[in-house]
Amino acid sequence: MKNDDATIQKYVTPYKYGKPVLAGSGKEGAYDACGVDCPFVFWHNERYFMLHVGFDGKGYQTALAVSDDLLSWEHYAVVLAREEENSRWDWVGAAGTWIIKESDNLYDTPKLRRVDGKYWMVYHSYPSKGYEAGPAEISLAWCEDEDLKIWHRLDKPVFSWKDGEAWEAGGLYKAGIIEHDNTWYLFYNAKDTQKRWIEQTGVAMSKDLFTWERCRENPVVRVSPEPAWDSRFLSDPYVVKDGELWLDFFFGYDGKVYKHAQDGLAVSKDLIHWDKAEEPVLPNGAKGEIDEGHAHKASIFYEKGRLYHFYCATRPWREGDSTKVFEEFRTICVASSQPF
Repeated sequence: MKNDDATIQKYVTPYKYGKPVLAGSGKEGAYDACGVDCPFVFWHNERYFMLHVGFDGKGYQTALAVSDDLLSWEHYAVVLAREEENSRWDWVGAAGTWIIKESDNLYDTPKLRRVDGKYWMVYHSYPSKGYEAGPAEISLAWCEDEDLKIWHRLDKPVFSWKDGEAWEAGGLYKAGIIEHDNTWYLFYNAKDTQKRWIEQTGVAMSKDLFTWERCRENPVVRVSPEPAWDSRFLSDPYVVKDGELWLDFFFGYDGKVYKHAQDGLAVSKDLIHWDKAEEPVLPNGAKGEIDEGHAHKASIFYEKGRLYHFYCATRPWREGDSTKVFEEFRTICVASSQPF
């Protein structure tokens, strides 16, 4: 699809806030000492919440931030912290990326849904210390309290690369769960085992959240042939519905010609067959801007006629920045369908 198609224009957010809405603390020993990543924004108990991941140099941990206006955020709680060494399969760290919502419709305020009396979060965990070190697996955590501070993790993964195919043999990344026709759909991205690996997006189905069957047509959202802005990574799905259309806000990356991760959009009528927009719907910024490096990993929130597109932004690290990951300043930013 061409980006001037009316189908695409409904979901474009060209107005960027221009500065971080959430940045890492930079405090030694804190979960976010090096940076923050992977926003997931929702409404709960009369406040806005942002599930997000922090990196401390050893691995990912997951926290919540709160806001009254979607622009000013403050720390609330670490909800998936690092465990005692070798105490669990996921002791190094847990990257929470999604909590099951009441509705997957784009224009419904994202609110959390109890399933069997519990709220359920999807997370992935890497086996070794470091930045995304080793092949990650996916599991679930649950919470019964309305303050969302105490989460309990399952004892083992519910979804693994170990019984997957070659395109996902290098490990799994961000996942999200939606429901359609009494079936749960787990969208996830994964990588192969090449030195210069490829990431693509697949889906699995379940009736109980714990036993998943991969789609035979995986990966369902694939990289484009070179040269293209999404020829190496087609990653981090955020899936919502608008009428008869399903939307997947993903990020694409090439690394050769187009050296920036940027958010794109794919649409589907059946959750299996997807048609991609030709160009990014949220491109990286110009030199010197907060998202000069990457603009990726979407979380979409609609309210009062405005579409918010939260994302992870990077630019080269500068003296005075609070955090640093691989010479980058990595923060969470927002763009909108209307000027701020």
